Amino acid sequence: MFPSSQLLLATAMSIGFVHTLLGPDHYLPFAVIARALRWSTARTLWITFLCGLGHVGSSVLLGLIGAALGVAVERLTGIESVRGGLAAWALIAFGLVYMLYGIRLAVRGRQHTHVHSHDGATFHTHTHAHTSGHVHVHSVAETPEQGQRVNLTPWILFTLFVFGPCEPLIPLIMYPAFESSWALMLLVAAAFAVATVGTMLVVVLALSKGLSLLPLGRLERYSHALAGLAILASGLAIRFFGL
Repeated sequence: MFPSSQLLLATAMSIGFVHTLLGPDHYLPFAVIARALRWSTARTLWITFLCGLGHVGSSVLLGLIGAALGVAVERLTGIESVRGGLAAWALIAFGLVYMLYGIRLAVRGRQHTHVHSHDGATFHTHTHAHTSGHVHVHSVAETPEQGQRVNLTPWILFTLFVFGPCEPLIPLIMYPAFESSWALMLLVAAAFAVATVGTMLVVVLALSKGLSLLPLGRLERYSHALAGLAILASGLAIRFFGL
């Protein structure tokens, strides 16, 4: 391999690492949602991996199609810029909706106490929240089985990441490699993908472990609302600060 090719591969991995680290949308949504939904470490990393693969893969596919059709770099960069703007707004919308959903859950989950009288002589109290079934029994307590609900959050995240572009990939990496050979272009794209997805996994793992040790106390019921706020903030940072 020529020294210029090695330099190009090193540049691709460096840009992938820095691009991921500076973009909070690459790791913050996974960590905060994993904390709110109590995902296992394996589930969190698997979802992160798939979303990262879709994130890089969409830009690689666009670059390959553009290279095959001879589309100018400037045109592809413009398409990526439009995709980036729309993806940022979609992330903002998702964060806002999730935050409002979390606030609704927190309000419904606020516990309160009922006082019951039996035969006018015996009194007792019990506490419940309206997020779960309200069962009032006096002998053996039985937990009602609840129907399983399909969690659409991973699919929403995957869609957002596939739609969101890796903006540095096409102008800075793929086309310089294409000027040499298709094989080198694919190799550079793979190096960028490994650096990007690998950095996502490491940061999500570290952040998730840190958040799992964070005691929320009475704020625990606001975990979904806080997760939505964090996603909203990361979307705003991308849209208005270019992170």
